[in-house]
Amino acid sequence: MMEPFSLTRGESCLVLAMPHTGTWLPAEVRDALNDRGRQLADTDWHLDRLYADLAPGASVVQANFHRYVIDANRDPDGTSLYPGQNTTALCPVTDFDGCPIYETGREPDAAEIERRRLACHAPYHAALAAELERVRAKHGVAVLYDCHSIRSLIPYLFEGVLPDFNIGTDDGVTCAPALERAVVDICGNAQGYSSVLNGRFRGGWTTRHYARPDRGIHTIQMELAQSTHLEAEAMPFAYSPARAARLRPHLKSILETLVARARALETEA
Repeated sequence: MMEPFSLTRGESCLVLAMPHTGTWLPAEVRDALNDRGRQLADTDWHLDRLYADLAPGASVVQANFHRYVIDANRDPDGTSLYPGQNTTALCPVTDFDGCPIYETGREPDAAEIERRRLACHAPYHAALAAELERVRAKHGVAVLYDCHSIRSLIPYLFEGVLPDFNIGTDDGVTCAPALERAVVDICGNAQGYSSVLNGRFRGGWTTRHYARPDRGIHTIQMELAQSTHLEAEAMPFAYSPARAARLRPHLKSILETLVARARALETEA
């Protein structure tokens, strides 16, 4: 069995989380998926490549398992973060278009969901929690930047076309105002890109669960429209070096500014 996560320890106060870049499926899960499910269309494609080397001192915690095994950005008790809105479950049985991903009758039952939680979800979050605490103990402050991407047009999940930068702070709860404002300003000034703060994506379970601004742990989710760095938002979801090259300086500015602002918070404290 593949290790459920990969961890790179850095020396700065920044931790990048990547819960949806993994594509590994246990054989029994792959066998139970239908042809549509095996396409893994809801992957956060190429985010590890997109963010590579943008923040050399940052720690990175990356899930290796696919979100169809279990979603590392969902509450482990299955509670929806967006009541009343279409979404996918802790162990999804449909994709982002609302279509079944399992062969009929082979969806995971409660016992199987718990097995997956213990094998994948729990180890990933144990590693992320430990890394945040290590970083906070070292610097007095830690910034968790939760990396995500999604197709910009998914009628089942949201109306219209998604902005390019979707910043989530759970309406300002998960981080200091100075950090939120810095990210909003950089995205708002990025020529040729659109952005929104706490729109359809206000921050998933990871962002909300770890946020402790009063204890020096600040969290922000960034949901990028995949049109910003893919050739097309369809199979084979190929990476676009040209689009990525245009986007990466803005992402680098965000990450560097978060580190600088976090250091200022530490000094003020």
